[in-house]
Amino acid sequence: MKRFILTFFASGVVSASVAAAAQPVRTANPQANARTRAVLEYLTGLEKRTDRRLLSGQFVNFGNGADLRLVEQVHEVTGQWPAIIGVDYADFGRGDLTFAAPNQAVIDYWKRGGLPNVSAHLYNPANPQRGGLRDKGVDLDALLAEGTPTHAAWMHELDQLAGGLQELKAAGVVVLWRPLHEMNGGWFWWGGHEPEKFIRVWRHMFDYFTKTKGLDNLLWVYGPNHGKRTADYYPGDAYVDIVGLDVYTDFIDRENIQGYEEVARLPKPFGFAEYGPHGSTNPPADYDYRRFLAGIRKNFPRAVFFHVWNAGWSLARNHHTREVLNDPWCVNLTDLPQGLAGKP
Repeated sequence: MKRFILTFFASGVVSASVAAAAQPVRTANPQANARTRAVLEYLTGLEKRTDRRLLSGQFVNFGNGADLRLVEQVHEVTGQWPAIIGVDYADFGRGDLTFAAPNQAVIDYWKRGGLPNVSAHLYNPANPQRGGLRDKGVDLDALLAEGTPTHAAWMHELDQLAGGLQELKAAGVVVLWRPLHEMNGGWFWWGGHEPEKFIRVWRHMFDYFTKTKGLDNLLWVYGPNHGKRTADYYPGDAYVDIVGLDVYTDFIDRENIQGYEEVARLPKPFGFAEYGPHGSTNPPADYDYRRFLAGIRKNFPRAVFFHVWNAGWSLARNHHTREVLNDPWCVNLTDLPQGLAGKP
């Protein structure tokens, strides 16, 4: 594929040599930097393409376990480097957050020309012991009630997250930031609440990160679990850049992956924000990934990226991943436009 070159004009605005859209793509954060806007413009344009239109992605690990070994294994198996790597700031051993190892992996991959997806399995700020990822009955209103211990703990957690993201900003990295994922399910402490309560928490994080912390390098990814109420928790166009579904199933069709229609109507680039074959626990690593790609082509026409989970779900351990990543539909690291990530 011919690699389009991004040019940096004297004004600091980034543009692609491909034809510009009639209307400029707007980031949720009006102050997003030039490269962040360029990444969103690129993702938005993929849906119109007939080939090289689906970015490949691989989650590499949580916390201190995050490094590039898994994508190196994917390269050994497929001959390709995924376009996206994913990391998570959760430090499950301490019930806390950490960003040293995840950020090192992200910065290293960015320098190679890849894009990062960052998520965080957050500890519960209402739990004095921290941890509590799967706590029930958490009052989301208490997070935003100033002067309370829960609010103080929430602000500390936001400051921790912002510290990690600010380090990536300083390194020039554009981040696909996927917070508070699977909010329509009831398995994480922030999930399964009334949508208006969740939306207030999302918007509070967005405003704090963009206005107070000056994080102009984030593309905000809304990632519900497939199923019911996938669009009910949507915080609004002014607070989201990208939408997706988290999915664990072998069957890539509308019967087994529900809620696509609702999310696909949202005016943002769509993808599979988290995917794993079989189910959410103990996968046997025997999946034919050609089924995944064929199902996307047939049933999910708006998809422009996928992000595969690690371990037995990964592109390194299942079958026919070479054929998938070498398919004309897929965009891998070497297919990304020069200057989109890494050194301009």
